Amino acid sequence: MPPPLAERAAVPLRQGLRHTGGMKLSRRTSWFLLAFGVWSWVIWVTFAKNLWQDGSGLAFDAAGHPTAYFWVHLALAVVSFALGTVIGGIGLRGVRAHRAAGRTPAEPAADPDPSVPAGRRP
Repeated sequence: MPPPLAERAAVPLRQGLRHTGGMKLSRRTSWFLLAFGVWSWVIWVTFAKNLWQDGSGLAFDAAGHPTAYFWVHLALAVVSFALGTVIGGIGLRGVRAHRAAGRTPAEPAADPDPSVPAGRRP
């Protein structure tokens, strides 16, 4: 059983932040979070465009001024953009971490002719 959070050795991060341990996302979860972020942007950008071009009278009154419906749904779209960006960013970091972990250092190639300078080799 891991020690309680307060007893874990803190690992310094950039700009004074501290990390007390890592969380590992599975590859499937990372891709899901990334897909969610992209999907959120696609859906809410489309919604915001439709909201802005609304001609039904819900988003804008007869004088062309935004209604409460417009402001509430605009706030929903902005919050969803932010959440989609953060969640997608977490997924992207997970995908990149899995790709980096899958790479193995290449074996150094045997030098075929040590008398030829490295920059002049074919």
